[in-house]
Amino acid sequence: MNMKIKTDSVDYLFDAILSLNNKEECYSFFEDLCTVNELLSLSQRFEVASMLKKGHTYMEIAEKTGASTATISRVNRSLNYGNDGYDLVFDRIGK
Repeated sequence: MNMKIKTDSVDYLFDAILSLNNKEECYSFFEDLCTVNELLSLSQRFEVASMLKKGHTYMEIAEKTGASTATISRVNRSLNYGNDGYDLVFDRIGK
């Protein structure tokens, strides 16, 4: 875990996210918390990670998601050298 992000404020945010019960509550909370572009960027990175895990090429991913090769590369680094957060979630949601 990156200790730079381990703060009381981040803990408070994560507690709030963990309190959400369903997708509709997530929509309500994240629409209030994030701009549309921030939320779309997060979802784009998650889709990029999913496609990388499935073996898609950078070109395929860029065409489908509109992500830049820099974004794809950053996500790929997280998948290969990060904290296994993507893998944890993908295992749990079965994708």
